Amino acid sequence: MDVLFFTDENVLGLGKLLARAGRDDVLHPGHPDLPEVPLGALDTEWMPVVGGLGLVVVTRDRRIRTRPSEQAIYREHGIRSVWIGAKQDLLPEDQVRIFLRHESRIRREIVKRGPGPWALALTESGVRPLRLGT
Repeated sequence: MDVLFFTDENVLGLGKLLARAGRDDVLHPGHPDLPEVPLGALDTEWMPVVGGLGLVVVTRDRRIRTRPSEQAIYREHGIRSVWIGAKQDLLPEDQVRIFLRHESRIRREIVKRGPGPWALALTESGVRPLRLGT
């Protein structure tokens, strides 16, 4: 399975649980296969690396799509992301459950949308496009 996803530190537990389950298509900060992105790396540091590798970011950080400096990186490096949204904080186990439940739809959207920048929202009920800030 090709590496496809990058879980940022906001959903580090999700990335680690998927890796522990044997998934080799999910990287995260501090992952041995991604030494360029250590734990504690700032968004502005890891975003160009992840965008350059063509990984799809999985995050809960809403502001990542709206901060001017990060928005510029989003566009420049064609960031593609899936934002896990919920009214309340979710445990990593709940994030995994939601991700796995809708993974086939996420993968279809990745193919359909092609190169970034773009963002999707992932909730209990499904996947929908998100507008990037202007």
